[in-house]
Amino acid sequence: MNRIAFMNGTNNIEYGETEIPVPKPGEVLVKIEYVGICGSDVHYYQHGRVAGFVVNGKFILGHESGGTIVATGENVTSLAVGDKVALEPGVTCGKCKFCKTGRYNLCPDVKFFATPPYDGVFCDYVAHPADMCFKLPENVSTMEGALVEPLAVGLHATRQGGVKLGDSVVILGSGCIGLVTLLSCKAFGASNIIVVDVLQKRLDYAKKLGATHVINAKEQDVISTVMELTGGCGADVVLETAGNKATMHETSFVATRGGTIVLVGLAPEDEIVYNFANVLSKELTIKSVFRYCNLYQTAVNAISNGTINVKGIVTHEFGFDEIKKGIDFVIENSADVVKAIIKIN
Repeated sequence: MNRIAFMNGTNNIEYGETEIPVPKPGEVLVKIEYVGICGSDVHYYQHGRVAGFVVNGKFILGHESGGTIVATGENVTSLAVGDKVALEPGVTCGKCKFCKTGRYNLCPDVKFFATPPYDGVFCDYVAHPADMCFKLPENVSTMEGALVEPLAVGLHATRQGGVKLGDSVVILGSGCIGLVTLLSCKAFGASNIIVVDVLQKRLDYAKKLGATHVINAKEQDVISTVMELTGGCGADVVLETAGNKATMHETSFVATRGGTIVLVGLAPEDEIVYNFANVLSKELTIKSVFRYCNLYQTAVNAISNGTINVKGIVTHEFGFDEIKKGIDFVIENSADVVKAIIKIN
């Protein structure tokens, strides 16, 4: 049988069993081994919704996963039983203009793990399209495979910002996405990486992972400190990962003239007051991030060759029967948790 852990109302996790899925042609059956706890999982767990996506009834969370193939459907030739894989969680239509132009993250008909009405992967087995399962090299674990998903977000943010060798970068927020964005900016060659947060423990982690400078916004003025650290110019690229209206407001003030702002975090408010006079007078470029596209293999390669070490962001691990405990711990200990993962087996 296939063990599942599911929401049944907010702040509640229950357990059950279903039949093990049978892979269809073009699919593989994956024994899930690790699943990351994402901020969206926490939000669904607490509030039953994220933006317009609303949980109705029983719902399985979890979309950051790695595991091992235990069966293959017909016409699967690229993968075999025993292969370790990272699962890209979104299955798109493949037919719309966004899919056909390579920006499949914008497909309006995507079926994404743990995004209502589609269940996630807090379970033993999942059938998934083979072309959305990326084989992990021998030196990459399935735990690292589960971290490919958040890393892909960081890589997409960095790519959207056009970060290049020698750039100065400000990252607002040092949670999981802020830290994978930090790792990505390092890999892209940024020479001056300034990370801002209000939690000192997270800033210490950012420093450990390679931030050039950290700013505790509770103790220092962010704008004046960034200007001091960039010789009065501001940063070439500013990446907002906190999803906070205060940090979003700061983006145009800490960006250099002609610089780029990338909005990664999703704020609770739909409308936020913003200083567009700065945008116009500095001729700033504003970009945004919605998930990622065409980056899973890049992320796997970067982990395999040692360019990016994602294991460094994991701070806590829980078992399958501790999923509720793990999510509650993340909520209650935000200052201490960078990334928590669930070991399924």
